[in-house]
Amino acid sequence: MFYQFYEFGHAAMAPFRATAETMRAAYRNPFNPISYTPLGRSMAAGLEVFERATRRYDKPEFGLKQTPIGGKPVSVHEKTVWSKPFCDLIHFERCLPPGHSRDPKILVVAPMSGHYATLLRGTVEALLPSAEVYITDWKDARMVPLSEGRFDLDDYIDYTMEMIRFLGPDTNVVAVCQPSVPVLAAVALMEEAGDPMSPASMTLMGGPIDTRINPTAVNKLAENKPLKWFEENVIMQVPWPQPGVMRNVYPGFLQLSGFMSMNLDRHMTAQKDFFWHLVKNDGEPAEKHRDFYDEYLAVMDLTAEFYLQTVDTVFIRQALAKGEMTHRGKLVDPSRIRKTALLTVEGENDDISGVGQTHAAQTLCSNIPDSMRQHYLQPDVGHYGVFNGSRFRKEIAPRIIQFTRDHRRSAEAGNTNVASFPKLKLPNRRRFSKA
Repeated sequence: MFYQFYEFGHAAMAPFRATAETMRAAYRNPFNPISYTPLGRSMAAGLEVFERATRRYDKPEFGLKQTPIGGKPVSVHEKTVWSKPFCDLIHFERCLPPGHSRDPKILVVAPMSGHYATLLRGTVEALLPSAEVYITDWKDARMVPLSEGRFDLDDYIDYTMEMIRFLGPDTNVVAVCQPSVPVLAAVALMEEAGDPMSPASMTLMGGPIDTRINPTAVNKLAENKPLKWFEENVIMQVPWPQPGVMRNVYPGFLQLSGFMSMNLDRHMTAQKDFFWHLVKNDGEPAEKHRDFYDEYLAVMDLTAEFYLQTVDTVFIRQALAKGEMTHRGKLVDPSRIRKTALLTVEGENDDISGVGQTHAAQTLCSNIPDSMRQHYLQPDVGHYGVFNGSRFRKEIAPRIIQFTRDHRRSAEAGNTNVASFPKLKLPNRRRFSKA
């Protein structure tokens, strides 16, 4: 009933939100003399803070309309090229200038952990000037009718393999955080089966490959609770009138409350600063606050079976790291990977996936030649900085692009139009190393 109470509370606040929005507009109206006074600006600021704190944030848009290529902007169009009940595959199609050499094809596998794929907007934006980018757009489970059936971790792996096959053998897969485990499993299964569509390279970023290494607060919570506890305390049914009514889910608002409680003081300070920026009419910091929280507070539900299977497989049993993970009854063996190059990326201050957890993939994938593997530890960034922000743009994204170029498989795939990619200039960082 907790989900129903949450929905009821949200609906009950609707008249107050509407009133707050109307009053805020009145206090900000340039024809209202009070709007120019400290009292008027304070009232408008307080009303906006209240309205934003009580609203439901819809799924954001990527909004990537242009990207620079050759020093000039070219237009970008979002195109859904593959679709299933729980996921769409989006291609950011660039209008390339005539004679432009063929860029690497990158499939970004977004996390299905409570936020929408748009959380990786900065990741896509940084890769677009140098690559053909595709991204998995996972769907909110409360919006998927019960008639569409189940979706669990095995289905996630199946979806990933289907998308890789759809894109072809020259695909480079980039997994951000949670998908690192299913992506590694998918590639291992494809290689073991001798699948000619196995990807050319695989980049795992800030992922929980082995949570026994430097366990974080998130890891310890999962380890200290039996699976039954999660099933009884965080799994709820989607209420009417949502399309997924009666589907068992892990609600996004619960995941969000957990994330926010980890850094509650920082979020409270951010709200206070936002209020004073509005009072002082300091537009740029206020707009940055809106942009960040419009994304951060937009959450989606996960199917119960996917959530519980992931908690059990990845965080409680560490099944992949122990060699015990199975996919539809078949053992997943990362040592079967031989043709797919591996890049692992970690953040020095990551408090979600501790340092070493992603690097563990290098040990598991023991039969990848040394010339086809790299590991990079990015100094001075936390979990978010591994895939977004200035350091990602300047230091991590160029390494990903160069890695995909170094290990392209186009010639093997029979494509005679193989571009000769120039070597990118990368920053000299002490912590960059080859495994």
